[in-house]
Amino acid sequence: MIPNRRQFLAASAAIGFGAGSTWAIEPIQRPAGAPKLKLSLAAYSFHRQLNLKSPKMTLFDFIELAGKLPLDAVELTSYYFAETSDEYLKKLKKACDAKKLAISGVPVRSDFCVADEKKRQADIEHVKTWTDRAAFLGAPAVRIFAGVIPKGDTLAIAQKRVVAALEECCAHAEKRGVLLALENHGGITSTPEQLLALVKPVQSRALGVNIDTGNFHTADPYADIAKIAPYGVTVQVKTEVAPHNKKEDADLKRVIQIIRDANYHGYIALEYEAAEDPHVAVPRHIQTLRNLIGPA
Repeated sequence: MIPNRRQFLAASAAIGFGAGSTWAIEPIQRPAGAPKLKLSLAAYSFHRQLNLKSPKMTLFDFIELAGKLPLDAVELTSYYFAETSDEYLKKLKKACDAKKLAISGVPVRSDFCVADEKKRQADIEHVKTWTDRAAFLGAPAVRIFAGVIPKGDTLAIAQKRVVAALEECCAHAEKRGVLLALENHGGITSTPEQLLALVKPVQSRALGVNIDTGNFHTADPYADIAKIAPYGVTVQVKTEVAPHNKKEDADLKRVIQIIRDANYHGYIALEYEAAEDPHVAVPRHIQTLRNLIGPA
């Protein structure tokens, strides 16, 4: 069921987005009490198997697999939807309901830095369309990207384009009762400062940050995760970090503590990208995260 505006504002207030809030200027005002964390699994963890060009499994197979793990939800990556008809979406939702799994989010691709106005507007419309689909599925959030500065452009010009695009997408997202989660995905969001320079000017209760714990390739990724954590509305946990671009196993206990310290309330999705077979590695890492987060 698509949430109406009253339901959206009530849910927003529960995690600090009150009517008239300008929280994008300051960190989110979280609820009092201990953080309430729920565990999800990103379909992207099986990206090699779900690739539509040579699929070895479907999203329904993924949901079936997820139903056997100690999860609260699944994150259904848009890249792996075999179709987007209402009937297909209903079947996905029914499959999740049968496994007692919520849909924590729907990640999409987007690039708001592109200079070509038609191409940029196409990505804006792409985000709006998937916002509608997320609402149809009952997913609370859509993960988005800012993009990469085009050759010959300046950071300031690219930032202006991104902010304008975010404002347009957020206006639509507010109507649909869906949050947009801008990820620290390299490019124009390679550092916390660059990411927050895009988030802070957008005064919308529909905008937040997707905290991807593996995407900072800075000297101290943990410190940088902590800088954006107060703005987080969704989290994707990777099993690796990359200080100075050198991959190493992530300290998942430390990562979860950083999220807790920000008093984050919401879904934490494992997004597995390491080399080991995900069929082997994902159940192990999910159990580790379940132990860290606590019982469902």
